[in-house]
Amino acid sequence: MRDLGAGFHYLLKGQRWVARHGKQYGFGLVPGLITLVLYVGALVALATWGEDAVSWATPFSDDWSSPWRGLFRGFLTVVLFALALLLAVVTFTAVTLLIGQPFYENLSEKVDRDVSPDGTAPESGLPLWRELWISARDSLRIVVRALLWAVLLFALGFVPVVGQTVVPVIGFFVTGFFLTEELTAVALQRRGVDLRARLTLLRSRKTLVWGFGTPLGLSFLVPFVAVFLMPGAVAGATLMARELLGEETRDGAEEPEGSDESDGEPVSG
Repeated sequence: MRDLGAGFHYLLKGQRWVARHGKQYGFGLVPGLITLVLYVGALVALATWGEDAVSWATPFSDDWSSPWRGLFRGFLTVVLFALALLLAVVTFTAVTLLIGQPFYENLSEKVDRDVSPDGTAPESGLPLWRELWISARDSLRIVVRALLWAVLLFALGFVPVVGQTVVPVIGFFVTGFFLTEELTAVALQRRGVDLRARLTLLRSRKTLVWGFGTPLGLSFLVPFVAVFLMPGAVAGATLMARELLGEETRDGAEEPEGSDESDGEPVSG
């Protein structure tokens, strides 16, 4: 279980790294701000016209007597907005990483050079358009997986007691796993590790992944926090990717205590 603490340590370590490199932090904020504006605009539009959309989609309830028609459509409107908010949380990282591919690639490379014993960083050797295509393709696959989990957990949420206690906890751990996959992909894709191999690698250290991604996912629920944590999250994920691959870190670069333990078989992804 010490891997949980080690994962959280990497999250903090990434934030400390960008705090010491202000220029990289500033550049890393740009993609998140762009994504935030797009998502806020979409959610505001949904809040404004969501009820009209539900009314249009449920003509069969036009003849229902009051208050049943209003209660039914009001419930559907709330569900629609809740699903949209969940989708925003699940896809925010993927969209931000896609928009900010050049920014985060540069940041991740600088982290690698900073902690590498020989001061070098792995390079993919691929043209930018190819990297963007691979990133978009893999992100779409991860989002589809995450949405399937979201639909399942949403359905289980209607189970009495369990749906209001156990299911939300599982949801946060699942979200943390997929967030970590998206973030470590920046460093791992640059090393030529494909999606299937990345998932296998992360599943082999799932408590380390949860320790990193679950608190990050919880913090992303707070408005605007995701924007400011993204640069440090990419830096921390790069440091964690080095450990997952067994890469040497130069003397003086802090390592989390107990981070060399594996925690069994995968359950997520």
